[in-house]
Amino acid sequence: MTTDAAHTATLSVSYPTPASATLVVRSLTPELGRIDDDRASASVNRAGATVTVTVDAHDLVALRAGTTSWSRLLTVAERVAGVEGTDMDPDCRD
Repeated sequence: MTTDAAHTATLSVSYPTPASATLVVRSLTPELGRIDDDRASASVNRAGATVTVTVDAHDLVALRAGTTSWSRLLTVAERVAGVEGTDMDPDCRD
């Protein structure tokens, strides 16, 4: 997908330690590009103990689907890594 997306949703989760955040990012990284399509894409970043998943989409249906998928993947990654986020800050912008 091109970067000129009309809609963006950002999920930011803070973890107790940067090491915990790194484990979550490592769990999510293999999924990058696998669920992207013509209408939506995602990126995963870490800054200290915070993981940010950004979903960009051309339409709101694709944004909802992408956000739901990445939210579930984030939950699974936390379970697999044995960590729990302390704060989730969803930010949706049109």
